[in-house]
Amino acid sequence: MPLPTGTSRRRALTGALLALGLTVAASACNSGANGGGAPDTIKIGLLASLSGTYEAVGTEIRDGFELYLKMHDNRLGGHKVELITADEGNGAPTAVPAATKLIKQDRVHVLTGIVGGGSVAAVYPLLAEAKIPFVGSNGRPELKDVSRIWTTSYLSDEPGAAIAEYVRDNVKGEVFAIGPDYQGGWDELRGFTDTFAKIGGKLANPDGKTLWTPFPATTNFTPYFAQIKASGAEAVYTFYAGNAAVDFVKQYAQSEISHLPLYAAGFLTEGGVLAAQAEAAKDIYSVLNYSPDLDNAENRSFVAAWKEDHDGSPTTYAMASYDAAAVLDKAIGAAGENPTPEEINNAIAGLGQINSPRGTWQFSPTTHSPVQKWYLRQVRQDGRALSNTVVGDLATVGG
Repeated sequence: MPLPTGTSRRRALTGALLALGLTVAASACNSGANGGGAPDTIKIGLLASLSGTYEAVGTEIRDGFELYLKMHDNRLGGHKVELITADEGNGAPTAVPAATKLIKQDRVHVLTGIVGGGSVAAVYPLLAEAKIPFVGSNGRPELKDVSRIWTTSYLSDEPGAAIAEYVRDNVKGEVFAIGPDYQGGWDELRGFTDTFAKIGGKLANPDGKTLWTPFPATTNFTPYFAQIKASGAEAVYTFYAGNAAVDFVKQYAQSEISHLPLYAAGFLTEGGVLAAQAEAAKDIYSVLNYSPDLDNAENRSFVAAWKEDHDGSPTTYAMASYDAAAVLDKAIGAAGENPTPEEINNAIAGLGQINSPRGTWQFSPTTHSPVQKWYLRQVRQDGRALSNTVVGDLATVGG
């Protein structure tokens, strides 16, 4: 066929350029979560407390996710990953604007992380509106619609529920419940007190109601210890984390009730707070879904990789975030060549069992949180340092 000349040539060239432009535009529209990024790149938003009361927890969550990426060539499901981090701060007032930026401006495929249950509840409407999955890596409250909500750690009431029977069987007398007055504290203590009551345990608290301490304002716990002493309790159950955990444990060890056995959700002595508490934490019993001394292949690999870049052992926060990355690795790989948020979410629902440093677990089909084993730990001397040593198995909770 002869080449077009004159006007015909110009028309042909214009048509070719127009076709090329439409092809490029279509390619751009089909790439990324909501139209942004290269087709082969998955954008993941990681929201965690990188300042404030729970900075140490948020840092572990970030580092756990980044460790998995490092060990897998910065790819999940065969796709390059652009990880965009944001600071949750102390809760909802800072978490919501940070999440808004990740979802609406950065246009991430998936959101992960989040330390506070109150932050999860506040960010939840944004996730529902944008229709992107959330793979959380710390405790969360119960939510009405979990169709796009997944949690690799636990529901916030599960630690207390898992240890309640052990406390009932090992304390001869009533137990005093105390915790911080915010969403996380309410959930954590409710899990213990409700289960404890159902199985015949008795609280020493007046009227059987948990004693709440203002959060995050409380740094002096001495007046509350006086109330515990006056109650005649034979043991104490609590939940604190971060800086509050350090203050509580140090002051407890110096108080008039230091002889009372102290039981807690494992966050009381988890991670860097244990080093800060030092001898004051010795002998505390706690319940958690993970300990770095668990003997399985996944945990040995995880702990060894963690110690290459960090002083000390990994925490449950780091482990759950590492598992969030593992979940996304499998799901993104199963979601096709250019996965959408919806396809990723559907793939998560079909994953089945997850091999994890904590042991094998799987998502509950109803709560989208792990069905997993919980462990009883005690702070004991381990060489030159104190550690949370597993001393027994507790209940399998979830579903």
